[in-house]
Amino acid sequence: MSKPHWRPARASDLPAISKIAAQIHPDLPERPEVLAEKMRLYPYGCRVIVADDGIVGYGLAHPWMQHRIPPLDGFLEQLPGDADCLYLHDIAVLPDFRGGVARDYVVATEQLARASGIATLALVSVYATRPLWERLGFRPVTADAELRVKLATYGDSATYMLRDLAAHT
Repeated sequence: MSKPHWRPARASDLPAISKIAAQIHPDLPERPEVLAEKMRLYPYGCRVIVADDGIVGYGLAHPWMQHRIPPLDGFLEQLPGDADCLYLHDIAVLPDFRGGVARDYVVATEQLARASGIATLALVSVYATRPLWERLGFRPVTADAELRVKLATYGDSATYMLRDLAAHT
């Protein structure tokens, strides 16, 4: 059994990514075309975890604007030219392969952000994963009315969180 490891996602990984997304996020479905667009717009932030020749998880991230949440199952169309954060859209790992792999993805994404001159990571915590993200240096942000409306589409426990990279050197 090989140790799970991250590698850049390829277009041919989309069926496996979609299958894992449907399994991990049954209440937050996203069409394969929406996932494919993220991979096309910002391939640097899209990675998969491989174990025993199979894909067991993925991470999708892209440049975005703080305090704005991309629509769930919606097309981005283009990335903002003045992005001020890298948005971790989704990290999903099959249960048998969890344990430290999210941290590895966050570290890789942090390096990508720094190389791009971006000083903040952002995400929406779902399914009561907030403690995990807090351990990884993310802090909850008090949402304004507009943000609360968008968060509601991500489920009751959705929390918008930011990680200031300047505070984690």
